[in-house]
Amino acid sequence: MKRRFGLFSGWDASAPAGASPAAADSGRFRWLPSGARSVAGQMFVLQLIILLLFGVAAGTVLVVQARQAGVNEARQRTFAAAAGFAHAPGTLAAMDSPDPSALLQPRAEQVRKETGIDYLVAFSPAGIRWTHPNAHLIGRHVIGNYAQPLHGHPRTYTLNTPIGVAVESTVPVLGEHAKVVGLVTAGITVHNIHHQVIRQLPLLLASGGGALLLATAGIALVNRRLRRQTRGLEPTELRRMYDHHDAVLHAAREGVLIVAADGTLLLSNDEARRLLGLPEDAEGRQLTDLGLAPSLASLLSSTRPVTDEVCEAGDRLLAVSVRPTAPHGCRPSSIVTLRDTTELRAVAGRAAVAQRRLRLLYDAMSSIGTTLDVERTAEELTRFTVPRFADYACVDLLDSVLRGGEPEGTMMRRTALSGIDSDHPLYPVGTLVDFASQTPQAIGLGTGTPVLEPDLRNDGGWEQNDPDNADRILAHGIRSMLVVPVRARGVLMGVASFWRTAQTEPFEEEDQAVAEELVARAAVAIDNARRYTREHTTAVTLQRSLLPRGVPDQSALEVAYRYLPAQAGVGGDWFDVIPLPGARVALVVGDVVGHGLHAAATMGRLRTAVTNFSALDLSPDELLVHLDELVSRIDSDERGDVQGAGEFEGLLRDGRVARDSIANVTGASCLYALYDPVAGRVTIARAGHPGPALILPDGTATYPDVPVSPPLGLGDGMPVETLELELPEGSYLVLYTDGLLEDRQRDIGEGLDLLRDTLADSAGHGPEALCTAVLDAVLPARPIDDVALLVARTRLLGPEHVAEWEVPRDPAAVGPVRAECAATLEAWGLGDVGYTAELILSELITNAVRYGSPPIRVRLLHDRGLICEVADGSSTAPHPRRAAATDEGGRGLFLVAQLASRWGTRYTARGKVIWAELSPQEATPEPAAGTEAADSTDDILDQWESI
Repeated sequence: MKRRFGLFSGWDASAPAGASPAAADSGRFRWLPSGARSVAGQMFVLQLIILLLFGVAAGTVLVVQARQAGVNEARQRTFAAAAGFAHAPGTLAAMDSPDPSALLQPRAEQVRKETGIDYLVAFSPAGIRWTHPNAHLIGRHVIGNYAQPLHGHPRTYTLNTPIGVAVESTVPVLGEHAKVVGLVTAGITVHNIHHQVIRQLPLLLASGGGALLLATAGIALVNRRLRRQTRGLEPTELRRMYDHHDAVLHAAREGVLIVAADGTLLLSNDEARRLLGLPEDAEGRQLTDLGLAPSLASLLSSTRPVTDEVCEAGDRLLAVSVRPTAPHGCRPSSIVTLRDTTELRAVAGRAAVAQRRLRLLYDAMSSIGTTLDVERTAEELTRFTVPRFADYACVDLLDSVLRGGEPEGTMMRRTALSGIDSDHPLYPVGTLVDFASQTPQAIGLGTGTPVLEPDLRNDGGWEQNDPDNADRILAHGIRSMLVVPVRARGVLMGVASFWRTAQTEPFEEEDQAVAEELVARAAVAIDNARRYTREHTTAVTLQRSLLPRGVPDQSALEVAYRYLPAQAGVGGDWFDVIPLPGARVALVVGDVVGHGLHAAATMGRLRTAVTNFSALDLSPDELLVHLDELVSRIDSDERGDVQGAGEFEGLLRDGRVARDSIANVTGASCLYALYDPVAGRVTIARAGHPGPALILPDGTATYPDVPVSPPLGLGDGMPVETLELELPEGSYLVLYTDGLLEDRQRDIGEGLDLLRDTLADSAGHGPEALCTAVLDAVLPARPIDDVALLVARTRLLGPEHVAEWEVPRDPAAVGPVRAECAATLEAWGLGDVGYTAELILSELITNAVRYGSPPIRVRLLHDRGLICEVADGSSTAPHPRRAAATDEGGRGLFLVAQLASRWGTRYTARGKVIWAELSPQEATPEPAAGTEAADSTDDILDQWESI
């Protein structure tokens, strides 16, 4: 044993194995007197030894008592330190924090230094250290039995630790519901306790120094020799060292080697022999002669520090750590520890794979299904899985699904494709494929079950669809395929195919489960997008059918427009250009609250209502008042209808009416502008809608201060105010909805400033170019609402196209006015409608003179056709009636209706205007020479009688 550990200074590692240390020391006692070797001398020595033993026994009793007292004190100190730290404020919160070590380590070290204990360790219920005097041990597993503290009971005990025998106390830290959150262990080594006892030995020796003076000299000699042989170790320490070294040699589960500087193996324990396959006579031999791999032998004999370097030793993977002993005052050598990590590496590898798969599924939650677009959702699936799950991924969907319809047939279209490179032989996106019946894609679509092909080189049905392309796939290095049906809510919509190359592990059963989870998540999003596409297409179709197909022909305004539906869904924005009598034109923009079918249908209802109200020739303020009342009535009627439907038709769902059935119309907005090209005047009124922009001919862009009224349905009968503006010819009116300005990246004020600057910069362009410039500069990148933009450049109907007369209230004045009108028509080149116009004017002027009140005015407008207007101060409107055969009158308005393209009545602030429009191509020809006008009239009356 002495030779094994080299404890004697005279021992030489190069000495023969059979040399005895006792023989080497036999000559060292000759310096003693010969009498000391006699019987008397031996008795003297024996008495001296007995006396010394008595003294030692007495001292031992005192030492033991002191030690016991020290141990008891140590138990109390460790328990107090552990309990105090465990119950200290902040300890529980620190253990619950994401990084307990950062919070607990400084406090633990401070407590350890202040209390004088050797260590204070906090660790988790799983045994992972949070604190330790040696920072390198933080995060490693504690050694020992702490089952009792895990059940909430403190424990104090003595145990062997890596730093010696210690008195240790463990106290649990309890959280909510008495759950053990962590444990705190405090300990004092026996060495420190003994140190306190040793400090008392001088007093003990001084009290017995007189009696043991003689023995002291002998004891000193023996102690000197013993110290020289044991290198200063105490007997207890020497015994403990022997015990520990025996444990290291025979019981340790880590291999231990001591290697000399020249590569000679000095010591190896049983585990090292097992791990390295060393022979029994390995000690004393060179490592290179023991049959080890050169790289492993070189690492074991290295004098540089190495930590957990993994090397192969046969079929094992060993973690090798090397530490040189020279820095610690020992003769040059190295100590090597070996750990078998073969099984641990396999388990860790499987755990890492499982963790990566779980992470993959977790990341898929936020990466797949972010939009309501079928193709983009399929692309998100393929991009997410490459290269994290597969080297190539593609999604094939039934063609009807892409159009938002129900799955039909077996023809599929390649919707998305991603790969680690772009020169692969897989079908590109957009390809229509009808897979053969034995291919995995056809089987997956037909049966709804995944199909796994671990090795494509084996003969299988996968190459049946396109053998030539299958050869190119194999030549490209693709070796494994996994096909998963895209199914959601019981509907099969296509398949997703995943491919791996030879450089990647082939697909396994575990991969199939992961792929099913990924595809299932994408399938729900694709199905949602499919349903949304179907509803969106329906809503867009309805919306387009309700919006104007173009701008009607009129000469008062040069109009350009743009309409952009929202990307998030169909909205309720609309616009309209409505020609009105007297060459006037109404411009309308509006916005309905919400999106979807209901918004589109509501927009159509409001647009129809505005058109009908405009036909009544109402002023802008009156029109918006009527529209406000209509919206309130629609909301009231719909609420009543839904309530009745819920009661009698079972539309109530879980006590609540379906939200789509009670969507409100209230809150819609509208702007109505009426432009008169004769006066060059525009009258504007708005209800909850953004005001228009105005560009003057000099390029100045402003926002007229149009009085704003509440949104439609919220007016409660309040009057609507209007703004009248005199516009020079060539001015621009720009009407828009709020979708043009709304943007999450800017406020509405910034949008208005940007629109004004854009209009000012583009003032010299036409309406079409102005629309394009506005959308390019102002439109958000991703509009959150519909956008309707209407740009109108004003024109004036000059005095040369307008003729007016004041008519006295005298029947004799009808003839002269009619003659002047005929002359004016000849001057305008409208002689072909002269006769018809004379008949109409005669009837209208005669009615005004007979039934109206002054002032009476006649106005002719030469626009695209001829407009005849007769105004008087009466607000009583004429009504056509069917005259009896014996009646002398009552047929005048019927004649007007038959001869004019259109006719009607509009009210003014001081009376009314009866108007009629004539188109040159629809003019009634003049009667032939010698034929009286009454003949034509009789023909018309004959038509009336035949109705």
